[in-house]
Amino acid sequence: MIQQLGQVMLYVNDQEQAKQFWIEKLGFELISDVDNGLRIITLAPTDDAHTSLVLHDKKKIQEMSPELNLGAPSLMFYGENLEVLYEEYQAKGITVGELVSMEFGKVFNFADDEGNYFAITEK
Repeated sequence: MIQQLGQVMLYVNDQEQAKQFWIEKLGFELISDVDNGLRIITLAPTDDAHTSLVLHDKKKIQEMSPELNLGAPSLMFYGENLEVLYEEYQAKGITVGELVSMEFGKVFNFADDEGNYFAITEK
């Protein structure tokens, strides 16, 4: 029986740039950065988060497993004080979509440095 989602794999062109984006611009914490022939960078919003992001080198993964879909997953993050967060992201030069109010709360999209879009909403 599945109990929870543990990791989300993000296949990126530049692992170091992606690592810096998630840490410096979004405030994620580095959980581990291991390179034993295949570099695996694990990040999370906090060190006790239930789900982490794992940054993989897209080119190497494609060579190892050409059958995998290496597109960016559609991720929805939960956050607080979205108006403040929206302004912070803009000030940091992060590409953001419009901040909108929906039935379930406020939401906006943002893009990483490789143009992959993600969303964040108040829960």
